[in-house]
Amino acid sequence: MKEQFNPAQLSKVIDQALVYQCACPAQVCRAIFELRDLYEYQINCASDSVNDKLVHHTIAQATAKAHEQMEECLKKILEIEGWDQTTLTMPENLKKKPGKPL
Repeated sequence: MKEQFNPAQLSKVIDQALVYQCACPAQVCRAIFELRDLYEYQINCASDSVNDKLVHHTIAQATAKAHEQMEECLKKILEIEGWDQTTLTMPENLKKKPGKPL
């Protein structure tokens, strides 16, 4: 499965979100991690029958598509909010924004 963001980058966004209570990008990152776990599980799941293999393959394909969409979503929201695309650092204006509990 293709990945635009590595685990360290996703964790960096989540860590900043926890400090500054900017939950939306962090929620997307968490969803990406969950999709990666689901995909890995489906790829590695033991399959005893043709039907089992088809079920796991179908879930893995759908997960890969959802993962791609969520990474594109993260890329867009980071652009919209003005995050530094090289360092994935939250912009100062979001650090001062009143937050909501995560």
